[in-house]
Amino acid sequence: MLGGLLRKSKRSAKAEAAARPVVVRARFDSAQTTPDNRRHWAAADGLAPNAAVSPEVRRILRNRARYEVANNSYAKGIVLTLANDTVGTGPRLQMLTDDPKANARVEDAFGEWAAAVDLAGLLRTMRMGRAESGECFCMLTSSPRIDHAVKLDPRLIEPDQVTSPLVRTGRAGTDNIDGVVLDASGHPAGYYVLRRHPGDTASWTRGRNGPFEFDTVPAGSMIHYFRADRPGQRRGIPDITPALPLFAQLRRYTLAVIAAAETAADFAAVLYTDAPANGEADPLEPMDMVGLEKRLATVLPGGWKLGQIHAEQPATTYAEFKREILNEIARCLSMPFNVAAGNSSGYNYASGRLDHQTYFKSIRVEQHQMQVSVLDRILAAWFAEASLVEGLLPQSLRARNAITPHAWFWDGVEHVDPAKEANAQATRLANHTTTLAAEYARQGRDWEDELRQRAKEVRLLRELGLPEGLAAPAADPTDTDETEDERDESRKEAA
Repeated sequence: MLGGLLRKSKRSAKAEAAARPVVVRARFDSAQTTPDNRRHWAAADGLAPNAAVSPEVRRILRNRARYEVANNSYAKGIVLTLANDTVGTGPRLQMLTDDPKANARVEDAFGEWAAAVDLAGLLRTMRMGRAESGECFCMLTSSPRIDHAVKLDPRLIEPDQVTSPLVRTGRAGTDNIDGVVLDASGHPAGYYVLRRHPGDTASWTRGRNGPFEFDTVPAGSMIHYFRADRPGQRRGIPDITPALPLFAQLRRYTLAVIAAAETAADFAAVLYTDAPANGEADPLEPMDMVGLEKRLATVLPGGWKLGQIHAEQPATTYAEFKREILNEIARCLSMPFNVAAGNSSGYNYASGRLDHQTYFKSIRVEQHQMQVSVLDRILAAWFAEASLVEGLLPQSLRARNAITPHAWFWDGVEHVDPAKEANAQATRLANHTTTLAAEYARQGRDWEDELRQRAKEVRLLRELGLPEGLAAPAADPTDTDETEDERDESRKEAA
C-alpha cells in the first residue's frame, strides 16, 4: 500500500511539473550593467515619446541646431543641399482624369498659383525648418494680396509659436501636447498658435497681442510637417540632433589647430644657444623681445644662433579626422560624404554612383512624405477655393469632394554619364521593361507634354525638309560601366 502511495505521489508531481509554465532565462550582454558601461548608459530612460521631447528639450535642441547652422558652413551647406535635393525647383502637378483638356486647365491654373505664392520656396523653407528645428507648421489662410484668382495663402509658422500658453497660467488640460489639441481618438483636432513669436521683443507688451494671447487653429487649416520617430509622437526634434556634438567637436578641433599654427607663426625668430648654463655665450635676458625690420642684416651675440619654431599643426591626420567626422555627421541624414563635403576627389566612378543611389532613394522617401503630408493637403484646399471661382476649373471638377486622381513630378536626377544612361534607357524601351511615362518621370517631366512638343518639332522638320533624326552612334566596345583602372581600384577596396 505504501508503494502505491509513493507511485501515485510521483505521478502527481510529474503532472504538476508538466502543467507549470516553462520559464526560459536568457542573458543579453547589452542588458548587463557593469562598472565599465554604467556611466555610458546613465542617461538611458524609459520616457514616453512625448515626454522625451518635452517643450524644454525641444527648445534647447532648436536653439543649438539653429546656432550651429548659422555659424558652421558645413552645417549650413548640408541643410541647404538637403532642401535643394528634396524640393529642387518645385513639384509639378499632373492630373490623371479621363479628360485631357480638363487636366491641362487644372495643371495650368495650379502652376500659375504656385508661382504666385512661390510654393517651391515655401517647401524648401519647410524642409530646412525640419532639419534645424524639427518641424514646421503651415497655416492655410487667404490673402487678397495673392496675384491670382485663388487667394489661398500658405503661411509658414515656426514651432516656437505653436505651444500651450495655458501651462504657464495653470489652466492647461490633458487633451493637448504642447499646442497640439487632441480629440477623443487621439488625433489632432486643433493647434494653439501664439499671436506673436516668443522670441519677438514686442510680444511682451500687454494687450491683445500679449505673450500669452493665442488663437486656436482647426486641424483642417494647419499642416504639421515633421518626422515621428516613435509611435504616438506629436512633436518633432531637429534632424541633425545626433550630429550636434560632432559639429561642435569639428569646430573646436579646427580652432585648436589654427591657434597652434598661429602661435608657431607669431614667432619670427628665436635666439638659442648650445652652450651650457654659465658657459661662454654672451649673457641675454630670457624671454626678451626685439623688434625686427624687413631686409635687415644684424650681428648676433656671441655663442647664440638664430632659428624658427617649426609648426606641428595641421598634422598629417587633420584631413582624415575631418573626413571621418563629416561622414558620421552626414550619416544621420542618409547623405554620403561627397555630397555633405562637396568634395568627390577621393571617389572613383563606381563608388560615387553607388553612394548616390542610396542617397537619392532616401530623397524619394522624403518627397513621398512631403506629397502626402503637405502637397495633397494644399491641393485639396486649393480645389475647395478654386471651385468657387467662376470659369477657372472645368465644370466636372468644380464639385466639392470630387475625385481628382493626380501625381506629382519632381526634378530629375542628372546621371554622371549621360551617354551610358541614354544607352540603358534605349535598351529598357526596346525590351519593354519600361515606358515613356516612366522614363520622362525620372527626369521630372510630363510625358504627354514632351510628346506633344516632339510632334510639333517633327512637323516643323518635315516642313523645312530637314532630317527628322540623326543615326545613333555605334556602340563603343570599350565603353563599359567601369574602366579597367576603376575595376582594379574597386577590387582593392573590397579586399
